[in-house]
Amino acid sequence: MSRRIAWVIGVLLVLVLGGLAAFVYLKARPYEEVIDHGPAPVAQANPYLAAEMFLRDRGLSVSHAESLAPLKDIDPHGHTLLLFSDRAKMSPRQIDQVLNWTRAGGRLVFVAEALWDEKTHQSNDLLLDRVQLHQSLSKDLKDPPDDLEKDRYPKLTKLYLEDEDAPAYVGFDTDFHLEDPQNLAQAWANSAKATHMMQLAWGLGTVTVVTDADLWKNPDIARYDNAWLLWYLSADTDVTLIFNSEHEGIWTLLWRYFPQAIVALLALTGLWLWQASVRHGPLQPPAPPGRRQLQEHLRASADFILRHNGQHTLLQALQQDVLRRARRRHPGFDQLNVAEQWLVLSRLTRQPTRAISQALSPPSKQRLSAAEFSRQVAHLQTLRNTL
Repeated sequence: MSRRIAWVIGVLLVLVLGGLAAFVYLKARPYEEVIDHGPAPVAQANPYLAAEMFLRDRGLSVSHAESLAPLKDIDPHGHTLLLFSDRAKMSPRQIDQVLNWTRAGGRLVFVAEALWDEKTHQSNDLLLDRVQLHQSLSKDLKDPPDDLEKDRYPKLTKLYLEDEDAPAYVGFDTDFHLEDPQNLAQAWANSAKATHMMQLAWGLGTVTVVTDADLWKNPDIARYDNAWLLWYLSADTDVTLIFNSEHEGIWTLLWRYFPQAIVALLALTGLWLWQASVRHGPLQPPAPPGRRQLQEHLRASADFILRHNGQHTLLQALQQDVLRRARRRHPGFDQLNVAEQWLVLSRLTRQPTRAISQALSPPSKQRLSAAEFSRQVAHLQTLRNTL
């Protein structure tokens, strides 16, 4: 190849590459792409982090605790306690501690956690019962009368204040409703059908009960007037927030942060056990083919229990198995009374309630005939297998 041809090819390559570079430069456009990596670990650990930051921006001092232990050192005057943790394990003594603190001048805000039971005249929420408010399901209320002017936002809760032309709109869960049978509430907030916040005087302090606190969690605090309501309930006070009273165990934390090390440790332990269990004696001869089958062992175990504990023990075990499966199929099954439980079982198994009541009635201490015992066992097994 002559030098002239080489120069021509080189010039052509330069022109082609230059043309491609010019084309890319003219057509390429810079852009920004936002990649959402989800909430930061601090936000995942604290669902009310945004609420705390909002209150601090308004000049309030905010702290959070994991139990009621710091309450004895908190001056109730000029202080708000946001009790958003699970209170299922609160004792009557702790209930008295919280209410006495409020009576001395504190502000208490807590979430109603249980429904009122008309038959027992109580709920599973001791604190809610002490302030004499009841919670029920909004779907059980009668439909409100048709107003001349329709509610534009029926799903939002309206809070009306004095000297204000328009209400504040907040996003409470409208599935629940608060009732005040003793007419103790001094302020409240309603949606189109139900009441979701009530406030009443308690000695020198105030008690505010809400149907839920999810509107103040990180995803929803910025919606509607949710943040403003939290500030309104705690204005001009210091705030203590209790939202997590359960501590994670050491094994949970180890598995979260050191899963590889735990798996390696378990593998090494398994290998050590396998090595230590090796025997060097003669091989065990194979078992004779005439040994008992699994079905024979199960029948023998059932006969043993029947002889020593009676028929009612076997029937009770089947009944408990049916109820255990019903609890898995229907959340809140244990909170229902017996008649409602039978109705739920009737719907799940498509069996008449009369048959279910007979099957789940306490077994008689008297010995049943073989036919009657077999019939009850077959019926309970049918219910269990259907669930």
